[in-house]
Amino acid sequence: MATTDNSLSRPSFPSEAAWLGDALPESSLSKAQQRVVDVIVRNPQLSSYAELAEIAARADVNSSTVVRAAQSLGYRGWPDLQRELRARYLAMISTEDTLAEHGEHRSPVHDALNHDIGNLRLTLEANAPSDVEAAITALAAADSITVVGLGSFAGPATVMAHLGSTMGYPIALENRGGVHLASSTNSLGEGDVLVVINMWRPVRQIVAVTEAAHQAGVGIVAITDMRRGRLAAAADHLLVVPSEGISFFQSITAATSVVYGLLAGMEAAHPDRSRAALRRTQQLWKDLDIYMD
Repeated sequence: MATTDNSLSRPSFPSEAAWLGDALPESSLSKAQQRVVDVIVRNPQLSSYAELAEIAARADVNSSTVVRAAQSLGYRGWPDLQRELRARYLAMISTEDTLAEHGEHRSPVHDALNHDIGNLRLTLEANAPSDVEAAITALAAADSITVVGLGSFAGPATVMAHLGSTMGYPIALENRGGVHLASSTNSLGEGDVLVVINMWRPVRQIVAVTEAAHQAGVGIVAITDMRRGRLAAAADHLLVVPSEGISFFQSITAATSVVYGLLAGMEAAHPDRSRAALRRTQQLWKDLDIYMD
């Protein structure tokens, strides 16, 4: 796009911008918006946590210019851009540094709850209803579904596979890596869906498997905390969730809530089949004498 006298294409960032990866795409920005980008590039911690007004003050612009800069870079606004910056900043620093970043807590449980309330709000802002509905449609029509999640992120993956199978979906969990991950995905093809849950640092094996599945015509639903990157690029349906916790670990609360929403949509897509499967499952619980009542 041609620039006017008041705008210029974003120049190449210095080496200090390596932490950003592809978070800031090439775009034509005004000089004022370019100052916002310069502040972001040179101040990873500040841009990841500061209030909008402080970013504006550092760049010597008004707050609306910061918002417009974020939108010009392809984000919904400053909160959406800052969530992306924070995800990349936390992925860059060590686990010990992450612990130091969050400091001490006077009431850890209350702090965790309040932090996750904020994460849930950001999730609402980051995902359009149409994007969620498109993901549900793909899942509801799938010949088979494989859900991949490793480490902490096996939590929401397990929930999705367990409850999805309870309502009659042909859904399998893969929470291991290496040869197990390869074997569980190598036969997927057109008509199948791969759900990938990966936040914080992208796992090389998961990214490679996702790209291979995408090339084989598999539908990809990615639940991740980065709007850009190789995993996002391979996804047909991208659902963005913040994953920052209050200590050295990541939070899976927002990802789990998104999984619950997808499951509810999947049940509504095939209500008769789902209820029939639920009735069979409940009968099996009784036959196997699983519960005390």
